[in-house]
Amino acid sequence: MHLAETNSLAGEHITTVAQAFGVDPRTVRRWLDNAGEHDGRYTPQRRARFALDQPMRDAVALWCGNIAAAYRDLKTAGRLGSEPVSYATFHRAVTEHYTPGFLAGLKGGEQERRKFDVHFTREIGHRNQAWEADHVEASAWVNVSGHRRKPWITWFIDCATDAVCGLSISAQTPSRENILIAARAALQRGGDHGPFGGLPGLVRVDGGKDFLCETVALAFGVFGVRRVDLPPRHPELKGTVEALNNAVKKTLFPSLPGFTHAPHTSTRTRIDPDEHLLTYEAFVRIVLEWVHDWNHEHRIRTRGNRTPYELWHADLTPVYDPDPDELNAFTLQTHHQSLTINSDGVHWKKRRYLAPYMQGRGGTKVLLRYMPHQERTVELYDAKDETYLGPATLQNEASPEQRRDVKRAAEREASRLRTALKRAERQRRERFEADIVPTTPRPVSDLTQEQAAELLDGRRQDELARQARPDLAPLPEPTPSWQNPSAPAPSEPAPAGENPASAAPALPPLPDPSPSWHQPDHPAALTEEPSDEQHD
Repeated sequence: MHLAETNSLAGEHITTVAQAFGVDPRTVRRWLDNAGEHDGRYTPQRRARFALDQPMRDAVALWCGNIAAAYRDLKTAGRLGSEPVSYATFHRAVTEHYTPGFLAGLKGGEQERRKFDVHFTREIGHRNQAWEADHVEASAWVNVSGHRRKPWITWFIDCATDAVCGLSISAQTPSRENILIAARAALQRGGDHGPFGGLPGLVRVDGGKDFLCETVALAFGVFGVRRVDLPPRHPELKGTVEALNNAVKKTLFPSLPGFTHAPHTSTRTRIDPDEHLLTYEAFVRIVLEWVHDWNHEHRIRTRGNRTPYELWHADLTPVYDPDPDELNAFTLQTHHQSLTINSDGVHWKKRRYLAPYMQGRGGTKVLLRYMPHQERTVELYDAKDETYLGPATLQNEASPEQRRDVKRAAEREASRLRTALKRAERQRRERFEADIVPTTPRPVSDLTQEQAAELLDGRRQDELARQARPDLAPLPEPTPSWQNPSAPAPSEPAPAGENPASAAPALPPLPDPSPSWHQPDHPAALTEEPSDEQHD
């Protein structure tokens, strides 16, 4: 275009450009003519293409992203015109109008749509700059006191080195107790915890109510650790711990007996009575071994093929360790009132706690701190200056037999309730006959009118019995033949030598029988033969 404007355009120029683009020189001349008509920019005239209108988009949404079903519905309704377009054309128009993520969202909802999103990656900082915490459910059944259960794991991971700083394992759904135990293990260093830990700069958690509770906020807040509350259903915001969850699901749980996602040869899932499951103690030991291998043997390809242990020691950022006494105090929940050391210990929740250091401290006011759901042992502090006194142990604890009896009684009561609810549900449920033609649904009933009337009458009697108030209707006066038991009745004189006051009171005599009743001991009534008139 510049050469043409300066009258310097020659045939060699057009030939050179045509060879560079692999087209004919006449095509280059058509490009120049088109650009001259559109202010120096080549603007090709595209062919008319089939596009979706609003009814077509509504049909695709109605059929939850099923393009074939939407095409059949539109074709049957005549909304594709007198000469309907082919299915290939309709499919191409839908896939051009909607993104793959949007079509996945029409089929599976917002959770499926998020799988097609892209996210930024955070910069790798230094150790203890940021931690992430989360729960993960084990994908394997474990034998917990004779019951099949799937344990939960709660852990804290350092985002810079991918090192698991601390964890806790529970046989039931995790709570703040698991978070506090895992946090205590993560903040401490040395011994079984290894070199990982210390005070982090911040901790990222999801929107779970156990992570957002006041006890967890206090445990981190007193050390100046900021808790970042992430919005729910956004796992990409805590990608480090989510990668750890996926790793344990793929590298550990499939190798355990009782793996829940193992392929089956039949669609029916039956519990094998001879299935050998891990005990809870063995499961905890295996998880701890896996975490040790993750921290010391697992090599991260994106981090120079180094282990978390090597990354941790290569980082020279100072590590700040909390005071053990403060750590012991502020990762526990505090009772809101001070208690008194009595002669039989400290009373709390109708329980008694004793410890050797209580000798000679009767009447001392103490503060009680405890781990939620683990109240067998509590920690006591002096109420004046919060000096740590020591642990106190629960006294008069129920025996295993008593706990088992209480549990069995609760199970029996729950079984009775389930039976009653199932019977009520069967009575409320209404079944209908199967049909092969469009008709009004006919209820299936094998109840006769007599049975229905009997049931309704029984329900009315029960309702009236519940509403009855016998104290509102006065009883009638007794008949003259009945004597008042409170009135003095004549009695025979007491035998000689017997105290009349100690003799038993005489019972009131019964009234005389009516004439219609015969004396059973009368001989005439038993032997008299019927007369001829009676025979007649």
